Amino acid sequence: MKFSNLVERITGAGADAWEIHYAAQAAQERGEDVIILSVGDPDIDTPQPVLDRAIAALSAGDTHYTPVAGRDLLRQAIARAHQERTGQPVQAANVIFLAGAQNALFAASLCLAGPGDEVIAFEPLYPTYPATLEVSGAHMVRVPAQAAAGFRIDLAALESAITPRTRAVFFATPNNPSGAILSEAELAAIGELARRHALWVVADEVYAGLAPGGRVPSLAAALPEQVVTISSLSKTHAMPGWRAGWLVGPQRLIAHAEALAMCMLYGLPGFIQEAALTAVRGASAAESRIREFCASRRDFLLAALAEIPGIRCHAPQAGMFMLMDVRDSGLSGYDFMCELYRSEGVSVLDGGAFGHGTSGFVRVCFATNEAALREAGIRIRRFVEGRR
Repeated sequence: MKFSNLVERITGAGADAWEIHYAAQAAQERGEDVIILSVGDPDIDTPQPVLDRAIAALSAGDTHYTPVAGRDLLRQAIARAHQERTGQPVQAANVIFLAGAQNALFAASLCLAGPGDEVIAFEPLYPTYPATLEVSGAHMVRVPAQAAAGFRIDLAALESAITPRTRAVFFATPNNPSGAILSEAELAAIGELARRHALWVVADEVYAGLAPGGRVPSLAAALPEQVVTISSLSKTHAMPGWRAGWLVGPQRLIAHAEALAMCMLYGLPGFIQEAALTAVRGASAAESRIREFCASRRDFLLAALAEIPGIRCHAPQAGMFMLMDVRDSGLSGYDFMCELYRSEGVSVLDGGAFGHGTSGFVRVCFATNEAALREAGIRIRRFVEGRR
């Protein structure tokens, strides 16, 4: 029996990077002594008012069909929050509520490009990006940001990557895994290229609430008919399992995304939307809490890993991840990941899953408790020094 060639496009090239993470999860469930620093699931609870609202709505019978694009009050609240962050005037009609930022990215890729088109993405990039951006049949063109340049985007390389077939530029700011935030100057240059070549700009801002002040520079107000902004509550409110995300863009795009969501989702649970509305309305306090949590854990891990021979840490501007350069250990990122786990029970993620330029790195999540980070630092030091 045959399958559609779609199944090959959605497999993804970074699947092997997760094998250690899955093994560590299984070991943890068996009660084994492992430390999981390989996934961005913050070790902090969803705010209590959000839980209370979900439980109350569920208990009241909020289990029926909902509008495909999301309830109007929620879309209005997201629009207001977006306008406060970016300065772009938007309405509920510019918003669609979807099952997380990953779902929003998937919808954008399908609505903005197709077979024969090209889309540009900045490396390093999250491992789901290649499959998500090529699911439409478009070809993803990678533009690298080099470690030696602090993972800043190479604007000359971006310009040279644009061809008559280019339809969109995708990027995450803050970046996962580097934590780099695109500057006003970098965005202005990207915006000028987008104007000149009539390109869509898709900004994945799922970590924006973790940036200093809870916001990042944006092109949304400067290019309202070309910029698509993606975000969610997963990181800012410690709600990854709630699958609560959205897409903000021109109304015509939202109409197309709604037609796609009609086929895929047919609306999302009402009690989840009520919880999301509570979360968006109380965003400032929740984001401050997790922003402070991540900043303190980042500094703690940097101190725990300081002066270990053979590794160098790249301090992120924002987010919950740190790239650790392990090239001087004599191991690739993949081999370091595997051997560290087998030797010390510490799970990290191979940097090669994010692009060629980070193949000698591993990604470490620091959004967990200090005791785990302290012990992880001890084990990583023991592993590296033991090899030397």
